[in-house]
Amino acid sequence: MYPEELVKPMRNQLIDAGFEALYTAEDVEKAMAKEGTTLVMVNSVCGCAAGTARPGAIASLGAEKTPTNLTTVFAGVEKESTQKAREFMIPFPPSSPAIALFKDGNLVHMLERHHIEGRSAQMIAQNLAAAYDEHC
Repeated sequence: MYPEELVKPMRNQLIDAGFEALYTAEDVEKAMAKEGTTLVMVNSVCGCAAGTARPGAIASLGAEKTPTNLTTVFAGVEKESTQKAREFMIPFPPSSPAIALFKDGNLVHMLERHHIEGRSAQMIAQNLAAAYDEHC
């Protein structure tokens, strides 16, 4: 587990953009039970999370359509909530960072780490905006 002083700025970057941090399995279950679309950002300390995943997820919120609910779990920090969120992402293997879009609790779009690495924040935002256009 990473120390709180290291991850707090990374978590706050998403919270400041309107994401709700989920800390427990119960938090995740409540978020997934909400109607509409829910974006789950699996945050991490790795370079691709800082360089493209978080900025891309935030930039995607400038799209014409956006998810109803914005949430985040932090891999390597919030073990319980991350594990529960990943259960909703099956059949995809655990990946961090990762960004998943759900509609009424059903997974409809997934960006795994290999979809994020080597791509710009703008490319990630465009990918998510296309998913929002289709599902939101």
